[in-house]
Amino acid sequence: MLAFDAGNSKTDVALVAADGTVLGTARGGGFEPQKVGPDAAVAGLEAVVHAAAAEAGLRLGSVPLVQQISACLANADMPIEEQWLTAAFEARGWAESVYVTNDTFALLRSGVDEPRGVAVVCGAGINCSGMLPDGRTARFPALGKLTGDWGGGAQLAEEAFWSASRADDGRGPATALLTALPAHFGLASLAALIEAFHFGELPESRQLEAAPVLFKVAAAGDVVALGIIQQQAEEIVAMALSALRRLDLLGEPVHVILGGGVLAGGHSVLLDRVVRLLAEAAPKAIPRVVDVPPVVGAALLGLDHTAAGSAAQARLRATFVVRVA
Repeated sequence: MLAFDAGNSKTDVALVAADGTVLGTARGGGFEPQKVGPDAAVAGLEAVVHAAAAEAGLRLGSVPLVQQISACLANADMPIEEQWLTAAFEARGWAESVYVTNDTFALLRSGVDEPRGVAVVCGAGINCSGMLPDGRTARFPALGKLTGDWGGGAQLAEEAFWSASRADDGRGPATALLTALPAHFGLASLAALIEAFHFGELPESRQLEAAPVLFKVAAAGDVVALGIIQQQAEEIVAMALSALRRLDLLGEPVHVILGGGVLAGGHSVLLDRVVRLLAEAAPKAIPRVVDVPPVVGAALLGLDHTAAGSAAQARLRATFVVRVA
């Protein structure tokens, strides 16, 4: 099996035997079919497939390299996108069968012993998925405000700047973000910081650094920052509850897996609120923060499709450094 975890910034692949033995791994660049199209995006994975195969002592040839592909992909947000990407993988001839799904399912599967539960990913953006052993799933398009989403590191950073700017000119309440943000970037004032971004002296990508500043200010008790964190917690729980409800799991003991850079960042000011809100609405739900290489979840989904047993799953997990809280 070839297991893929492909995101905007990097792609991990693992070549895994039927008994869960990891034969080869490799890492490549970002996977962005929304920019280059599904065929070109999948074709761009050839180098990383070659690398994993070489580590395993195998070569790509005229026959399929593996029995199946299990690919958990960012930007596979809608069923039609999964169909396009499945066809693109099939055209490469790397495997006899292909399974493609959104990368949130990799996080979910990595945190549970069977394909049952709900996961919320909060990284640069936010998304959620749920699954049951009978194949039923719950998912969200996760295309931003267009599809009703709020949250993630990018949104938190934006809200931090918004609140600081309004505090600066009197449209909003006072907040320590007004001084903490420019201090983080080594500038004397918020106005100087805004100018630096506006004129390109600081790259736009660095605006994401405002999210950790927000958490630091919130942890110190700033009311405005805490309000933003509270809203993020409410959005995380709203997604989880929706998925639980759609899968008839709301009153069942079930894991809610939490992951992504924001949720796995150890910010108790956020996690404490998420745990409390979830307990109020779904008291039997079991929240669990998991920091596992998502390619593990992709490979476990592949093992599910071959009906591999618990020994194969344990062998696969043992290969990777897994930290669970």
